[in-house]
Amino acid sequence: MTRIGWYGLGSMGLAMATNLQKHLAKKSILSSLLYSNRTMTRGDPLRALGGTPETSFSKLVSECGIIFTMVSNDTVLQDLITSVTDSNQSLKDKIFVDCSTVHPETVGLTAAKLKEKQADFLAAPVFGGNPIAVDGKLVFAIGGPKRASDIVKPLIQDVMGRKVIDCGEDAKKSALLKIAGNIITVNLMEAVGEAQVFAEKTCLGTGAMEELIGEAFGPVAGGYSKRLTTGAYAPPLDSRPGFGVSLAIKDANHAFAMAKESNAELPGLKVATDNMVAARKYAGECLDSSSMYGVLRQKAGLEFWNEKSRQG
Repeated sequence: MTRIGWYGLGSMGLAMATNLQKHLAKKSILSSLLYSNRTMTRGDPLRALGGTPETSFSKLVSECGIIFTMVSNDTVLQDLITSVTDSNQSLKDKIFVDCSTVHPETVGLTAAKLKEKQADFLAAPVFGGNPIAVDGKLVFAIGGPKRASDIVKPLIQDVMGRKVIDCGEDAKKSALLKIAGNIITVNLMEAVGEAQVFAEKTCLGTGAMEELIGEAFGPVAGGYSKRLTTGAYAPPLDSRPGFGVSLAIKDANHAFAMAKESNAELPGLKVATDNMVAARKYAGECLDSSSMYGVLRQKAGLEFWNEKSRQG
């Protein structure tokens, strides 16, 4: 079995890589996960589990046959891939698996660039927040060459995710599905936030509202409600949000750009995104994607902060 590498240890990447390393540790025939990150200390929990650090992405690629990436935006992915495709090292038969949310055009360009080097590229974006990633229950949308996806799926199914949606050989389709799914995600967070503000202002109470949301609309909506009521929408400044507001805004902008190209309108997403932008302007970068709740509170005459969030 080829060695497996991982680059990108944000809140999602670290949780996913941790589950992958635990899986590899159970399989004595497999080498430990070789990991890298811009800030290497983020990988200390992986090292404690038997993972192996490598500061150089190029060296990681040279030693691994399957390379996972989970990065913040298109530019980071493009820079990583360019750093190895422009080098003299052989990439023949290597499989690159990107779990980030990037534009389908970026996916297409990346796949073409790696194909020139006789390497395969799989787009495998994920659905679910940090708690779901920790539990290994993410949903993956995977697109790319079948021979590569058949090799990679066993490293995902029941390891990092509960479900793999096969989007076929065109990797761009999985990126497109992720962007479409994010329209629902952001709109759902907006709807949950509006309902919780309504419940608070009418003295119904957030507890009863949260119970209804979880029971009637499922665990995903219930999880979003908990981000609000526990204060996770505005976490302490020395912590990392579950999914940063700027990343959510970036993802929404991908959707707007593609909708414009296709002559489609996204009015609900526009409302939610405007509220996320206003939240970031008011309270800074250390906010969760659900932080539109703070702006909805302000619009209703409440403080941006609830009693369990940070207070400034």
